[in-house]
Amino acid sequence: MRVTVLGAGTWGTAFAGVLTDAGNDVTLWARRPELAASINKEHRNPDYLPDIALAANLRATSDPAEALDGARLVAIAVPAQSLREHLAAWAPLLPADAFVLSLMKGIELGTTKRMSELIVSVGGVDQDRVAALSGPNLAKEIAQRQPSATVIGCTDDVVALQIQRACTTPYFRPYTNDDIVGCELGGAVKNVIALAVGIAGGMGLGDNAKASLITRGLAETTRLGAVLGADPMTFAGLAGLGDLVASCSSPLSRNRSVGEQLAKGRSIADISADMREIAEGVQSSRAILELANQLDVDMPITQHVAAVVHDGASPQDTVRQLMGRETKSEMHGLQ
Repeated sequence: MRVTVLGAGTWGTAFAGVLTDAGNDVTLWARRPELAASINKEHRNPDYLPDIALAANLRATSDPAEALDGARLVAIAVPAQSLREHLAAWAPLLPADAFVLSLMKGIELGTTKRMSELIVSVGGVDQDRVAALSGPNLAKEIAQRQPSATVIGCTDDVVALQIQRACTTPYFRPYTNDDIVGCELGGAVKNVIALAVGIAGGMGLGDNAKASLITRGLAETTRLGAVLGADPMTFAGLAGLGDLVASCSSPLSRNRSVGEQLAKGRSIADISADMREIAEGVQSSRAILELANQLDVDMPITQHVAAVVHDGASPQDTVRQLMGRETKSEMHGLQ
């Protein structure tokens, strides 16, 4: 399959490697010409994956028209909050019959739209040709060809199966799921919960606290998904629990790392200035909280993470407030 990956950060480059190993003809779009030139000449991404050798037949370009020409599958891996701007430029270039696969995990600020919704509304792509990939997919491990599984969420089973075949390798195992809403929400909210777990770790709290945050974070995700029509079982799978565990437990998780640094007193501005790539949970925490408030869904962990990240709330006060909430049934809001 002729495949284009838009975005040459860590995840876009790693997934381009998966697609190349699966036997596709892959072009990787990089925003900066010098990065595209380095990938073509050195077969490495010096900015994001300098220690990973890339396939010699993986081509890179900084020209989106060249990248998209003749593509049958377009995978997008840009920061969630920049997707609208990119799509406005890319929409006239997208082949009419191409499938579009979102590799992004976020909710747009201001509109509270999921990434697939933006691809439909701004990119002009039919809903049935849009899919979202989500799961425990730490990019560096996948670039190293370590075993991983994932989920392709798509309302059209035929499209999902074609994308599944295009990215199946001995080390990357994709499943399909027709619940694209649940797949996207699982990927977006887990970033916020990973921030919370990172904050707990940075405060020196133990594994009981972290496990409690992961479990109750999954309950928040499920409550929000249920109101939006997602299948609750999706959150028990790879796009829900699987992604949540990976992001909350791995030192490779950017969101967990940001949470740890916040707990040690660093400001979000200072942390962000030191990072080459964005921790999506920082902005998505506000967008997800806005969505929850619109739908009257109780998401206390998300609420308190947003307060710490954006309003300067004390992590210590946050823990006391969460632990002091009114007690209730574990299944509250889930039945």
